[in-house]
Amino acid sequence: QVRLVESGGGLVQAGGSLRLSCAAAGIFVVNNNMAWYRQAPGNQRELVASIFSTLAHYADSVQGRFTISRDYAKNTVYLQMDSLKPEDSAVYYCRAQTDRNEYWGQGTQVTVSS
Repeated sequence: QVRLVESGGGLVQAGGSLRLSCAAAGIFVVNNNMAWYRQAPGNQRELVASIFSTLAHYADSVQGRFTISRDYAKNTVYLQMDSLKPEDSAVYYCRAQTDRNEYWGQGTQVTVSS
């Protein structure tokens, strides 16, 4: 059974940093396309960052501020978020895309105060 568990969200002031974690079970993060999405109230869920093999992709809105990475030993994907802005406030979700299926975590709330 595949399970993705996000953690690390919280309340932070603008300009601050947070690191989100996505611990995976049932799949290996190194072998699959892993991504972070976010959804703010009233908005569609949007891709924030993804990583597959050695390639990382970022949304224009977070380029240069966010970094996606993986820890193979811990089978965990991270999203380091720096220089946070109020518009980064959202529920952040981890997603895994395998050959056959996609899986989502339950989400973690990030709130950035101005």
